[in-house]
Amino acid sequence: MRKQNSTFKTAFISEAGSGLENNDYFAFVELEKYACYVIADGLNDLPDAESARLATQTIILAFEEHPSIKKRAVLSYLEAANKALQGADSREKLKASVTVVVTDYAKARYGYAGNTRLRFYRDGAVKEQTTDMSLGTQLIKEKELPEDALSRHEQRNNLHTWLGQGLGFRPFVSKKIKLVNGDIFTLYSRGIWENLDNGELDDVFSEAKDEPQESLDNIEDLLLSKQPGDLENYTCAAIFVDKVFLDPNRKRRIKKIITMTIVVLVVVLAVSLVVWLLYRQRQKRVEDMERRYSNMIEYIQDDNFLRAKEECSEALKLAEKLKIKKEIQEISDYQKLIEAVNAADDAYSGGKYGDAQAAYVTAKERSRYADRVADEYIDKQLSHITDYLSVFDYIQLGDTLVAQGDFERAEEKYLQAKSLATKTYFEDGRKEAMEAMEAMYASREKAEEADTQEAKEKASNETGATQLASDGDKAFAEGDYEGAKAYYAMALEKYQALGDAAHADLLQTKIESSNQKSEENNQKKQQADDFVLAGKGQEAAGDKLEAKKQYLFAKNLYKELKLDDKVVEVDGLIEVLETAMEQEKAETESLEAEEAEKERQPKETENNAGSPTNPGEEIGPGIPVTQSLAA
Repeated sequence: MRKQNSTFKTAFISEAGSGLENNDYFAFVELEKYACYVIADGLNDLPDAESARLATQTIILAFEEHPSIKKRAVLSYLEAANKALQGADSREKLKASVTVVVTDYAKARYGYAGNTRLRFYRDGAVKEQTTDMSLGTQLIKEKELPEDALSRHEQRNNLHTWLGQGLGFRPFVSKKIKLVNGDIFTLYSRGIWENLDNGELDDVFSEAKDEPQESLDNIEDLLLSKQPGDLENYTCAAIFVDKVFLDPNRKRRIKKIITMTIVVLVVVLAVSLVVWLLYRQRQKRVEDMERRYSNMIEYIQDDNFLRAKEECSEALKLAEKLKIKKEIQEISDYQKLIEAVNAADDAYSGGKYGDAQAAYVTAKERSRYADRVADEYIDKQLSHITDYLSVFDYIQLGDTLVAQGDFERAEEKYLQAKSLATKTYFEDGRKEAMEAMEAMYASREKAEEADTQEAKEKASNETGATQLASDGDKAFAEGDYEGAKAYYAMALEKYQALGDAAHADLLQTKIESSNQKSEENNQKKQQADDFVLAGKGQEAAGDKLEAKKQYLFAKNLYKELKLDDKVVEVDGLIEVLETAMEQEKAETESLEAEEAEKERQPKETENNAGSPTNPGEEIGPGIPVTQSLAA
């Protein structure tokens, strides 16, 4: 009845690949109440080893004797195959990987040992899959090997569990799987998974139609299209569950069970309903609190502290209703942080930068108790405020100098304020600096009552231009060519306004010279960088002397350019290189000493063997040893 009232379609492909013999094997049997599907991959090198066939036939026979889908039964099938391979009469110990699927046409269970694989698809998606019992898989779990590198890794076939194993045989058996129409089981050997990745298999079976053979043909076409140089034996089987067995008496049995338990349920339900409603209400509050908490964190990370405040307030109310002390304390800490940041933001947006700075410092302190979640935002705001306050400090100092009549130094401070404000995109500060500078110019004009308005303006511009040109010369002498250009440009503008063509031409020449020097420095910097890259290349090639030479070239250029950080970096490279060279030298000297010792020992032995030891022996024709010594 079960087999007749269900439809399971099975097909497979199995080829030797590049080998002379096919050591893979697939077999299946479908009985009236149960079915069994087995794939095995022989792990022996001998061409006549039939480990896969013996394993598969043993499992099929064991299943036919005691068909079942119980876990204990599946384990017994695998253990029977393991014993069969251990006791086989063969020139070498038989070994194999195996995967078995058993079903009662309504549910299924699988078991395996080794690295034959199973993938179970439902609605085009993978619901179950095996994990190779190999050292390679263990390396993936320990994140020492990426998953996509397993198919070619040397440890992929280093198994810790296989058929034919003595002690330590521990196969895996899955839980029961309730089948539905359209489910697909795929069983395949390493000849498949070593050449096709999981995504490629999934693409084929996600688009599978009614006939499994069509999908298998697509798998084989895809495999052969890659033209692997050393193709292993490959086997792939597909089991399409077109129709699952449905028990016709199932509804009647269910109705009987419901009738028998309804009285008990009515009593239990009355009590349970109240308990469940209370529990469910609490769970909803917990879920709502956790959702609010999560939203709060996300808003903080997005720098949206106003929305974070709303979510935090609601989360705290729920925690207080639930009386969860830990959450109350934790959320309260976040609330204090959010309040401090919002207060700082209000002061910041209102232009009260001193108050904002103090508020952000307070927020930074409170962030310690809230996982430092807002530290990045707070540090960014504090950095902006520091720059803004520096702009105001420069302006205030300029105002003081104007009051003292020191217009030249006041102008310098206003220019510093303007430069910093421009650099930090502080538009209000830049405008205030410009306004202060214009006011300073007006005050200076009023203070120079003895001169005409034209003379005052000319003197001011000449002084400023001269100072700017001098500042440019100083920057040029110090190697700050970009700063020199800025000073020269401002001075040029002033001299052009004065109509001083001679000074204007001179400054134009200085600007061009600064540009040239700046370009030269850039070229030297690039040349030094190239020397470093060349040194690293020589070091990688094993030429350490040449590498050190390149590094020294780079170091000299960096010193010339006053790039101290780069000098330190190159010194580190040289130090590492010299350490390696010293180690190589020590190793070479040690080897040479050993070789010298080996050469010296045979010579000493030869000399000792040829020396006369008895006083009466002759050392020449008719000359005793004693006579020779006397002579």
